[in-house]
Amino acid sequence: MFEIPPQNAKEAGNLFKISKLWREAGDAFVRSAEIHAAASDQKHDAASNYAEAANCYRKVSPQQAIDCLMKTAETYTDTGRFNMAAKYHCTMAEIFESEAPDMAQAMAHYQEAADFYKGEESRSSATKCMIKVAQYAAQLEDYKRAIKIFEEVATWEADHPTLKYAAKNHFFQALLCHLCTDLLDTQNALKRYEEISPSFVDSRECKLINELISCLEDKNQVKFTEVVKAFDKISRLDQWHTSLLVKIKRSCGNEDDDDLK
Repeated sequence: MFEIPPQNAKEAGNLFKISKLWREAGDAFVRSAEIHAAASDQKHDAASNYAEAANCYRKVSPQQAIDCLMKTAETYTDTGRFNMAAKYHCTMAEIFESEAPDMAQAMAHYQEAADFYKGEESRSSATKCMIKVAQYAAQLEDYKRAIKIFEEVATWEADHPTLKYAAKNHFFQALLCHLCTDLLDTQNALKRYEEISPSFVDSRECKLINELISCLEDKNQVKFTEVVKAFDKISRLDQWHTSLLVKIKRSCGNEDDDDLK
């Protein structure tokens, strides 16, 4: 680390940024943050400098960026600024989604963010984070957790005048998770969701689930692939949905057949 006079730490950080010396810039902003953190009335400045350091480190060292973001989030938590703490937990989750792939860590930080947003009554922001948690839980085969979250989100949306048409997507995701575990549970859940949201009954998602249930009952992999392809032509399935459908198809017969095309 460069030897920087304490009073010049932030200025040095900015100069290093201009020169694109990212690690040195990060070091300088950390030094500035530590100076502010030592003063009881400068916690906001400390958090801001840790965040600035994280932005610099992110270009060269994701783990150092995470360390600084943790300090940023902790500082905002200590000062009662929970929406800001949530924001930086989301940033950490994004790093674990991209520069330093770790699905479990990404899920954990989205959960932290969601908890903070819920506490601040920021329901929309909390919901976005919880959907991420549910998606990762399903990918990690924690289907019970994923189902609980998708159900909670979809039920809330179904009761919301401007979001009720989005509920079908999350009921659909919950049902795909059910299909990964137990057919009877899926059928029972489907009945409940249809009662909660009558409009779900006529959706393409609901019709697909019913068709998939029939395919699984008949052990018909060919038909399974056909109905998925027909759905995908109109409503494009992303990688998350496709990966679950592949797992579900395996229970239809030949476990080595991973093709949905």
